[in-house]
Amino acid sequence: MKPIKLIITIQFFCLTAFSQSKPSYTQYVLNNYVLNPAVTGIENYTDIKISHRNQWTGIDGAPTTTYFTIHAPINKSDLRTSATSFEVPGENPRGSQYWEQYTAPKAHHGIGLMAVNDKSGFINRWSAAASYAYHKPLGIRTTLSAGINAGISSVSLERSKINWASLDPNDPAIGYANGELKKIKPEVGAGLWLYSKDYFAGISVLNIVPGKVKFANNNDNASFYEPNYFLTAGYRLLLSDELNLIPSVMVQYWKPQLLGVHANAKLQYLDKLWVGGSYRYGDLISGYSGMAGLNISNTLNISYSYEVATTNKMRAYTGNTHEIMVGFILGNKYGDTCPRNVW
Repeated sequence: MKPIKLIITIQFFCLTAFSQSKPSYTQYVLNNYVLNPAVTGIENYTDIKISHRNQWTGIDGAPTTTYFTIHAPINKSDLRTSATSFEVPGENPRGSQYWEQYTAPKAHHGIGLMAVNDKSGFINRWSAAASYAYHKPLGIRTTLSAGINAGISSVSLERSKINWASLDPNDPAIGYANGELKKIKPEVGAGLWLYSKDYFAGISVLNIVPGKVKFANNNDNASFYEPNYFLTAGYRLLLSDELNLIPSVMVQYWKPQLLGVHANAKLQYLDKLWVGGSYRYGDLISGYSGMAGLNISNTLNISYSYEVATTNKMRAYTGNTHEIMVGFILGNKYGDTCPRNVW
């Protein structure tokens, strides 16, 4: 099967047989905001992320995803003491003494914005949503936040990129398409995020408002945007004053009975350099990934991930997946070089 026919098969199979899911990300471990609006405003600064993902490079027209996120706290005031700043003894400002003295921030609000463009061959999806969250301390070291987001999303079919001469117009997979497809629907999500100095756990649902997409005037080949559910958890292991290890897991569910599980591990050195790995199971194609990142300064960070399929046969067909992310930190009054909160 030629690459273009393979991607056509995958796209129409997904659109006609399965519910539509959110785009795939490898580096959500660095930006859980893309999966859970309750993360909005969790840090002391304005957090900006720009990411591009080139999936399955061996296939012409394979998925590419680009996103922009920005979120910031409102009325968040951490006290500038050794418990919440870098003024602690030792070579590493985030060493054991820092975490022993950690205290939860006071109650505060957060606002944010996210824009995503996801393209697969002749199918283009984009969305934009604003978010709000409220963070409430539950004790000396634990905080619970609740968040929502709302916006719009669109899916469209670019007929000009389809070689109709090579396809059977009566093929039900094509759906007798004779016009441009464009569907605009509301984008709504909600979530909870529990976090402390040692752990985090979150639950969220995106695509709360379902929507039907079809390529023709019949309902035989209609596809539905169904709610996507995410369960996330992780724990910080302080190996030494120089090293943190953060294992985490994410479970994604969307109808009809599709389940994806991601297991991750991130090893961080002196809050400057980190490496990590991930295993993805249960998605369209399972795979392994390696990741690395550098906190260049207290205003700039960069990271890269490389993902391969689990089987040699699938790797030969699909190629590999690359993802790069650049982060900017604004209003960084405490000079943080990485998030204070675990992930």
